[in-house]
Amino acid sequence: MNTSLLEVKTLAVAYGKIQAIRDVSFEVQPGQIVTLIGANGAGKSTILNAISGLARAQSGQILFDGKDITRWSPDRIVAAGIVQVPEGREILARLTVQENLELGAYLRRDGAQVRHDIDTVIARFPILGQFRTMRAGSLSGGQQQMLAIGRALLAKPRLLLMDEPSLGLAPQLITQVFEIIRAIHAEGTTILLVEQNALKALRIANDAYVIETGRVMLHGTDLINNDQVRKAYLGR
Repeated sequence: MNTSLLEVKTLAVAYGKIQAIRDVSFEVQPGQIVTLIGANGAGKSTILNAISGLARAQSGQILFDGKDITRWSPDRIVAAGIVQVPEGREILARLTVQENLELGAYLRRDGAQVRHDIDTVIARFPILGQFRTMRAGSLSGGQQQMLAIGRALLAKPRLLLMDEPSLGLAPQLITQVFEIIRAIHAEGTTILLVEQNALKALRIANDAYVIETGRVMLHGTDLINNDQVRKAYLGR
């Protein structure tokens, strides 16, 4: 019996005549951090967008907790428990920090618990509490990333998709973001991570896949010690 929380089978996605990914297969077990690494344009973000319902699968299958979600709408996928922190944060700049957080819980109907969970997110990211009534666009890049993560957590994800969470951040903030990822994982959330910082990603991952030109080229639990990976992605 397959115990995978997420199973992607021979997935292909095209944008017009451009084949973004082809024949991609991988699994995420409950409680894991699984990372996808690879060069820019390899297809990593497209994989996450297909899982989220933001990119239409050309062929293949996406199973979540045994259910075929390949053709589900994005809101139905969020309601099932898959939530994405998108590349570039994509916070709503003209709305306040509070309003952005509330949008994370837009499918929930447990108002009192939502208010409690917002307070919990604020406790995790105290800087958001300081700017709670300010427009989100006034936040720094690192603060916006914390807001994007907090917003995603308010949807109560069973599987959190994180697309380049360290992109554009200063080194000390990158370290902080990875500490946050560790903490979220330790609290029981399964995470699928796409990350350019391959070294940091591989250090926290239980399993890893290398994506090149839209295909899975390598897979393993110890890719940090793989000579090919070290030469191509770790600079040594």
